[in-house]
Amino acid sequence: MQQIHATTVLAVLHKGQVAIGADGQATMGNTVAKSNVKKIRKLSNGKIITGFAGSTADAFSLLERFEEKLAAYGGNMKRAAIELAKDWRTDRFLRRLEAMLIAASKEEVLVISGTGDVLEPDNGIASIGSGSMFAQSAATALVKHAPHLTAEEIVTESLHIAADICIYTNHNLIVEKV
Repeated sequence: MQQIHATTVLAVLHKGQVAIGADGQATMGNTVAKSNVKKIRKLSNGKIITGFAGSTADAFSLLERFEEKLAAYGGNMKRAAIELAKDWRTDRFLRRLEAMLIAASKEEVLVISGTGDVLEPDNGIASIGSGSMFAQSAATALVKHAPHLTAEEIVTESLHIAADICIYTNHNLIVEKV
C-alpha cells in the first residue's frame, strides 16, 4: 500500500514577525489524494506555530509529544524541541515515525527531525517537504530583494512560487502568524 505524503511547509522570521505556511496537497504515489490538508497547528495558546511534513499520523504523534514537552518545560520551545529530538532518536516507537516538524515563535524558528537534529536556520527561513527548496529559495530572494514585505507576504508568495514548480505542492495555502 502506498503512503500518503508530499507537501511544502515554509517558515519565515522577518522584522520581528514570524509566519508559517503550507500547501494543502497530499499525494498517494503520483496521484493527488487530497487537496486541502491542514498541516499547520498553533500550540501554547497561539504563541508557537508548527508545520509538519511526512506521514500525517506520524506527524500528529510527534505534535502530541511536542505539546507534552512544551508543557513540561514551561513553554520553552528550544528545550522542548531538544527533548523531543532526543526521545525521537532513542525511543523504539518514535524512531519509526516518518515526519519532520518546523516550530516557530516570535523569537526563533526550529526544524526538528527524527535523526536527532534541532536546527535553527541562520537566516530565519526554514522549509521541509517535497517543494521545500523551491519555497526556501524564493523566500531567501524575497527577504533580500523585497525587504518591505511582511513575513506573511513572503511565505505566501514563496509557496505560490513553489506550487508553480513542484508537482507535489498546490496553491491551497494556509498561512498562520504569531
